[in-house]
Amino acid sequence: MEQNINYPIDPSWSVPEIEKVAHLFNLVADAYEVGINPAQFTKAYHDFKDVVPTKAQEKQLGREFYRQSGYQLYDVVKATRTSKQKRLKLKQE
Repeated sequence: MEQNINYPIDPSWSVPEIEKVAHLFNLVADAYEVGINPAQFTKAYHDFKDVVPTKAQEKQLGREFYRQSGYQLYDVVKATRTSKQKRLKLKQE
């Protein structure tokens, strides 16, 4: 599904920080659309946590992204932690 999504971005972030956050949200969308490598997602999630260290801000950004896209950050994080597969694809509810 091809759609324009406005990523939740904090204007105080640097360009590399914005790239890390955008990369993670791209992978979240890919997890629903085409499938992802869980190890690649885990690396991107750790990079994201360098930018967004608090759970509260992570949840806020995840909710904003869900409103824009219908894709759940939390569901992808949870699935990658429990998945033993080399490729992970989620179904949108």
